[in-house]
Amino acid sequence: MAMQTEYREEPCNSALNPVKGMDFKWSLNPYMGCAHRCSFCYVRAFERRADRPSDDRYGMSIRVKVNVASVLRAELARPSWRRELVSVGAATDPYQPIEGRYRLTRACIQAFVDARNPFGIITRGTLIVRDIDVLQEASRRANVSVHFSVPTLDLDVWRKTEPGTAPPRQRMHAVKRLVDAGIKATVGMAPILPGISDRPEQLEAVVRAAREAGATSIWAGVLHLREGTREHFMQCLARHWPEERERYERLYARGPYLRPNVTMPVTDQVKRLRQVYGIADRRRMRLEPPPGPVQMKLAM
Repeated sequence: MAMQTEYREEPCNSALNPVKGMDFKWSLNPYMGCAHRCSFCYVRAFERRADRPSDDRYGMSIRVKVNVASVLRAELARPSWRRELVSVGAATDPYQPIEGRYRLTRACIQAFVDARNPFGIITRGTLIVRDIDVLQEASRRANVSVHFSVPTLDLDVWRKTEPGTAPPRQRMHAVKRLVDAGIKATVGMAPILPGISDRPEQLEAVVRAAREAGATSIWAGVLHLREGTREHFMQCLARHWPEERERYERLYARGPYLRPNVTMPVTDQVKRLRQVYGIADRRRMRLEPPPGPVQMKLAM
């Protein structure tokens, strides 16, 4: 039986959130909670720390920040604001299905356009193609990048781990639409799941599809499991890949991050495939801001 998602319209007091320990200092999330309900979502760990549901209930109640765009405009207009890079979607997908109704992400992009402020978007949502027009306008005024998460093309793995997302091939098509429109769009292969989505042919399939879509870059990351995410993902393993459960218990016995001797062979292979397939910024039409102060880039 399909789960019913509750959407709560709640205004916010602030739009921009300070971030520590990342390559960007500010994040923006028009929604809180995510209907994609990915089994490996790292946000589940933060939800648990905040004493909110991180299990199967995560994603069933979503806060809609109905005034986020007007609050963002006010914050961008402050004399103290330095037009720093903002990451949109660091904690929840800005293009989950409800965006089709509220269009809060689009309104926020327009605020960035008017302020000539750089930003990067992280998403699994194909609804982004509806905003190609404002993304083009934004790209002419500041540094803009879109990072599409496509960890695998394996349909069986996708169905079991990303139940609320668009099929991976549809995401690749969205990448192509963006790149053809002159927008910088990269592919993030994360998280790659040891023993499940890390076979050489699985990795190569994603890199090849990214090249065909014209992705301007590609990167990879192997699954990490913090408390909150770990418990839910282990249940997913027990349900779909019980033979892997014991192995994962060993792999993550020392903490949320795997040792380099486990992760590096995977990430190095993706780097090699990136070179083999010649993935680079090959946009025929490049929308770039006019010469001026050095633009900051969102590093994934």
